[in-house]
Amino acid sequence: MKITLETLKGAVSGNAAAFRCVTDYQPAGGVGDKVFPPTYEGGKYATEERIDPETGEVKQCVLLDSVQSQANRMELALLDANRTGKVKLPLLIARFDDSDLNRKFTVTSLEAPHRIADALFRDSLLEGRIFRKSARGKLLDTADIRNATGLFGLCPTALVFGLWDSTGPRGGLGCKFQRAIVSEIVGYDAVPGKKTSSRLDPAQIMLDAGPLYSQESAVTDAPDWTLENKTGKTEKSKSKKLGKDGKPSEANHGNITPSISDGGFTITKARQTTTLSLSVLRRLRFPLKGAADSSHEINLAARTTLAALGLAAGSLARVDTDLRSRCQLFAEQESTWELLDRPGETPQKHTLGPDDALTLLQEAITEAKTIGLPWEGEIELTPAPELVELVRRSQELASAQGTDQT
Repeated sequence: MKITLETLKGAVSGNAAAFRCVTDYQPAGGVGDKVFPPTYEGGKYATEERIDPETGEVKQCVLLDSVQSQANRMELALLDANRTGKVKLPLLIARFDDSDLNRKFTVTSLEAPHRIADALFRDSLLEGRIFRKSARGKLLDTADIRNATGLFGLCPTALVFGLWDSTGPRGGLGCKFQRAIVSEIVGYDAVPGKKTSSRLDPAQIMLDAGPLYSQESAVTDAPDWTLENKTGKTEKSKSKKLGKDGKPSEANHGNITPSISDGGFTITKARQTTTLSLSVLRRLRFPLKGAADSSHEINLAARTTLAALGLAAGSLARVDTDLRSRCQLFAEQESTWELLDRPGETPQKHTLGPDDALTLLQEAITEAKTIGLPWEGEIELTPAPELVELVRRSQELASAQGTDQT
C-alpha cells in the first residue's frame, strides 16, 4: 500500500509506535568489493559486535554512516528539494557575501550544526535587530514540547531531527527536543583490509635536491619556498627550513615511497535502518494565538506534517547512497516503510518513493496552513559586522596556513 495522508493521520492519531524502513545494500562494485567507512580520532574505524537479526549470530560489524551523518544527509536532501521548488520549507538563511571576504557562502538552518539555534544565526541580524532579540528569535526562549508552535513555523525540521538551544541566552537550560527520526548504516561480517599509497613524481625531483626554505608570503612571482639559505644577523632575518626538515616533499615535490597500511573492509551486506518515532511526535503540542493549550485537531495536523517531513527526508536520502570515496552502495531491494502498530502482529508494509513522499508532505503542509498553523518561508539574516570580521580573519589565517576551511 502507498502511504496516503489519511493513512498517515490514522497512524499519528492512533497508538502506532513508529515507521521503520530497513534496506540492505551491496557495494556498487559488487559482492566482495571493499568499502571504506569513516575514520574517527586517531584514524580508527568504529567497529563492534552486533547480533545479526536474520541468523541470531554475533557478527563483527563496522559503522558505515552514523546517526549524525545520516541526519545531515536527510537535511541536505530536503534542502535540495526546497531549492528545486519541489516543496517549500521554512528556512533561515545567513548570507556571508561581504566584499571583504575571500570566500562568500551561505548557511541555512538545514546545514547549520545546531539548526535554528546555531551561533551563526544567533550572531546575525533580522531587520537590523540581533536575531535572538527579534520577535521571531524570541520564540526559541519559550519553546518546549507543550508549546512548539513557533518552532513549527520557523524550523519544523528541528522538531524532527532534534534540537538543543545550548548556545542561546539560557545556555544548557535552553529548550531541548528529542530526535524523532534516527538512521544509520552498518556493515556486517566486516573483515579489515589493507590499502596502499605511493606517488611517482613526473619531474623526478630527488630528496638531496633540497633543502627548501620558507619564502615570504608577500612574494607574488615565486613559490612560497626558496633554495636560498639566508644567514641574517637576527633570528627573524635567517631562513627557516620549509616544514619539518626542508625536504622537497614538504612542498609536495618528489616521489612517495610505496607503503601498506590498514584500510577498508569487505562485508557480506550493509544494512540501513531508519526509524521515525510517532511516540516522540505525539508529545508535542501546538497552541495557537497564545492559548494555554491546543486542540486535538491542531495537534494532529502539526504532528502529521512532521511525520510526513520525516518520511520525505528518509525517502529522499535513500536516492543517493554514495557515502564517500570508495563507499558507494546499491540497494538490493525497493525500500518499504513498516508501520509498527499492534504488538504481536506483522507490521503493515507501505511503499513511499521520493516523489510520492514529497506529494504527501505538500498535502500535509497545505492542511496545516489551512487550519491556521504558521509556516514561514525563507527568512534572510545579515551576519553582524563582528561575525563577518571574525570570518574574514579566519579565512585569512586559513589561507596563510594553507588549511582547508570548509
